[in-house]
Order: sequence, then C-alpha cells, then structure tokens
Amino acid sequence: MDELPQLVRFLTLIITTSVTPSAPSTELISSIYESYRRHCPSLLKCRVIVVFDGYDRVVSEARLKKGCVTTEQAENYSLYKENIKKFMVEQYKTANDTVEWEQCDGHIQYGIADYDSQFNDQNAVGYTISQPFGKRLTFIEAHRRMGFGLAIRTAICMADDYVWVQQHDWILTSPIPLNALLNIMQSSKSDPIAPVNYVCLPAVRTLKYAISAEVIRFPALRKLTSELKGDYSPEGFPEIKIPLTPLFSWHDKPHIASSEHYEARVFPSRLAMMRGDFIEDKIGQRAKAQMKEGLVSSIFIPYLSFKQQSWPGKPDPGFGL
Repeated sequence: MDELPQLVRFLTLIITTSVTPSAPSTELISSIYESYRRHCPSLLKCRVIVVFDGYDRVVSEARLKKGCVTTEQAENYSLYKENIKKFMVEQYKTANDTVEWEQCDGHIQYGIADYDSQFNDQNAVGYTISQPFGKRLTFIEAHRRMGFGLAIRTAICMADDYVWVQQHDWILTSPIPLNALLNIMQSSKSDPIAPVNYVCLPAVRTLKYAISAEVIRFPALRKLTSELKGDYSPEGFPEIKIPLTPLFSWHDKPHIASSEHYEARVFPSRLAMMRGDFIEDKIGQRAKAQMKEGLVSSIFIPYLSFKQQSWPGKPDPGFGL
C-alpha cells in the first residue's frame, strides 16, 4: 500500500510568547517541546518562528494585558528571551550547522494609513528578526506590544503553506495525527462546499462541542453540524479516519491552519486586527454571531478535531500560570 505523503515540510510552527511570571525560566517552552517529543515528534522537523511580544511601559504595578510591566519583569524578560534562544538553538542545531546570527529590522502596520503616506509610525510596531542558521529557525522580537493577532500576522508573512499556531501556555497530552490532518486539509482545498482550512485541537471543555448548548440552541448551527460532522480521510486513504466537527468560532489555542486562509479571512487588510487584539475575541466572536444567524457559508467554517481524550492541555499549576 502506498504511504501517506509527508506534508510536514509544508508546515511552519509559530510559537508566541510574552512577558510571563515564570521568566527567566524556559520551563514553559521546554514543557511544550517535551510534549511534542512524546505526542507529535514530526513537529520537530518543521521550520519554526518564535515571536517575542513586547511591552509598552515600565511601571510600579504590572498590568501585563495592557503592556505594562515592572522593572523586575522587564529585566527577567530580557534574560528569558536570551534563554529561549539558547534553548531553541540546542533543539535544532545539527552537527553541520554553524551558528552565525543574521539580523534585520521590519515593522507591521495596522489601522488607517495617512492620506499622503502608507506609513505612520503611530500605527506600526517595529521588530527585529534574527536567525542563527537560516530560515529553519527564526526569532521575531517586537519593539513594543503587538498583541497575539499582530504577532501571528507578522509570522504568517514568513510561513509556509500551513501553520501550527502555539501559545506558550498549552501542551499536548495525547498523540496528534499531524500528517493525516495535513493531508486531509490539502486534499480538501478544491472542495467547493466545505474545505478544511483550520483544525483546532480540542481541550477538555470542547470534547462534546457538537452537542453543547453553544451549538444545539441555534438551528443554523445544528444543521451545519449534522451535515459536516463525521470521519474525514486523506484522498486515496479511506482506512485513515479523523473525526472532525464544525467549530463556530475561531480559537487561539493550538491549531493548524492554511496560511492563505489566515490571510484571506483573518487578515484581509491592516484594519482587521489592531494592536493588542486577540483573534478569537475579535474575528471569532464576529464569526460566531453571523453563523448563529446562518449568514456564513460552510466554506468559511473552521473545524474542531475531537476524540475520547483531550489533546492539548494547560501546563501544571507549578508552571507559574
């Protein structure tokens, strides 16, 4: 029997991180990598982009979600970034690699541009890109707070056909059929009714999503669920079955998505995501409201993978979250 095509080479792993109480320890990221080794080792073969979000002000009392950090947190974050770089280089450096750091600066724009110019530094966040041995491992350091949405938009511009989006406070707890999922997504691209462009990995609270109140209270959502929920197989491999159900939102927690779909549906313009925005709070809530009214075609719907046990999970309380 033919082997399932290996599509991991078309996937970029995007890890987002920011000021965290556990800094300068690398425990958050190292726990993610330990879960990859246990449950999805093929992820270790992907290109990786790590986005370090920035902060806006140093204050006496921290408000991390507002970009305000204490002096101690700022100092710890600088150490954290250096520690993460060392850790990541250790994960990916081969015997043939020579670490020769290359750097360049850039900026991501958002909001409305001036009439006489396409650039307004008030509506842009600068960043520094650094690579120790080519595009296989990339670090993006924001010069001030981006927020999750702009962090992903910045990384998507450098990514391959598909992305695995990973926030720093989730780990895997069960095996992930990554290559099968990528093949399903790839083979469904030409489906005019319901291409699979986004697959969210389930947490405990979403294991019964298809029969949750969020779905069954709305006729339009019940109808789409009955039509689209089921076992999906890669083209030419009917013996491989991955259960998927429509997801009537867009979650930021670990997911696999088409880069093209991201750019078309989440970031169609610089107005779509402002500084500090979370995708699920903005695009996700808007999409959910429209889908409840039956206003969105199934071609736009994300999917949730489901099974007996949860796949991603939060780190243990001892990780400082």
